Amino acid sequence: MASNAKRARRRVAVIGAGVVGALIARELSRYGGEVFLFEREVDVGWGVTKANSAIVHAGFHEQPGTASGRLCVAGNALFPEVCRELGVPFQRIGAYVLALADGERAAVEDLRARGEELGVPGLALLDGDEVRRRLPHVNPDVVAALWAPTVGITEPWALALAAVENAVDNGVALHLGEEVTGVAVEGGRVRAVTTGWGTYGVGAVVNAAGLAADRIAALAGVPVPRITPRRGEYLLLVDVPPSLRPAVLFPVPTPHSKGILVVPTVDGGLLLGPTAADLAPEEGEATETTAEGLARALAGARRLVPALPVGNVVKAFAGLRPEPAGGDFWLGRTGVRGFYQAAGMRSPGLTAAPAIARGLAAEIACDLGLALRPSFSPLRRPPPRVAGLPPAEWDALIARDPRYGRIVCRCNRVTEGEIVEAIRRGARTVDGVKFRTRAGFGRCQGGTCTDRVLALLARETGRDPEEVSVQGPGSALVVGRVR
Repeated sequence: MASNAKRARRRVAVIGAGVVGALIARELSRYGGEVFLFEREVDVGWGVTKANSAIVHAGFHEQPGTASGRLCVAGNALFPEVCRELGVPFQRIGAYVLALADGERAAVEDLRARGEELGVPGLALLDGDEVRRRLPHVNPDVVAALWAPTVGITEPWALALAAVENAVDNGVALHLGEEVTGVAVEGGRVRAVTTGWGTYGVGAVVNAAGLAADRIAALAGVPVPRITPRRGEYLLLVDVPPSLRPAVLFPVPTPHSKGILVVPTVDGGLLLGPTAADLAPEEGEATETTAEGLARALAGARRLVPALPVGNVVKAFAGLRPEPAGGDFWLGRTGVRGFYQAAGMRSPGLTAAPAIARGLAAEIACDLGLALRPSFSPLRRPPPRVAGLPPAEWDALIARDPRYGRIVCRCNRVTEGEIVEAIRRGARTVDGVKFRTRAGFGRCQGGTCTDRVLALLARETGRDPEEVSVQGPGSALVVGRVR
């Protein structure tokens, strides 16, 4: 019995497999304890992570002296290393904050001063003529801009999936579709977590539960304010000329948000948004779009780039981000020993995530007396992507496995081989395949490939087509046979 208790003290439960929780679990797998990663959804990264602007921020928007400011700059510097290790797309394309009237010039000057105080490298103020020379497509009324070369773009869900794959390879136990319903605290310290599947003795809990982080804290008796869900609505354009997507474009920020942006995506698209509407705490799953919100997103983007090719819009969607009281992250130790916060992950939570993970994992390892594991490997083998391969390499891949020669998604040139590999790596739903392969993300939004993805899921997992869903229980694509 004593040895079981001793073993439990070396266990860590990470709650939430978004990008922050995924990277924390990966960092914890560097050490000698046991790590459990709990996620209530049926796949990784389906909360805040899957619907945001996908920007790796420089840090100039943050206030000096805040955790978000310090960790944004540190996380930005770590992104190339982390994405290289995990085989995740990352492009450091830079950003401009556009002042479109003389009254906004002081705001970009203030952002530069703030960024320089935080240690953001390479910031430069440009006059209107220089901005128009660099960016002939932007609003000609531009009078000045802040140039930030360290801003980048990535795929947040791809980073979360890759981090979890690497964490599992290093011994982390992944529990998908398993919601934490209780946190046992005795003698002022964490003892166990309870789910619908059972109770797990642990010595530490990391609360990375996104929009549910306030409720998880309450389970442990840790007093925190309620998290406000902030809905952002977006429009996605595809087949956009490269001349319209050289860098991220910001307006001058408001006290409420960074504003409505024009954001290139890593696969050649353009994202317009987000809006920022605060919802009631109980509306933590209200991801529907509104006519008013989408009109606001389009108008805000057109203020920066008047001649946007709006005929290329293929998707409208909304995401929710957790807005913490006070506007800064909740991080680290709490009044309950062994209960650690990684919560309130508003923007720039994605950017800060690698630095949060590294620092928090080291803190927990120190508190639990965990040593580094010599066998830890930071590398994850990325799956083949035929759309980015030279013809000779694609031919060689087909020679090894003919399934890589059968196109399933024509818009994004995704093959049967890639979908089978995604299923082998854990995809069990249509959206699980989509987020791993981009099948269904193109111009037709799955109109010509969804049935084939469904058939491959059924074949590879040994299920009937009626058992294959889009996002898990309650989202079946077909309900019966007609012949």
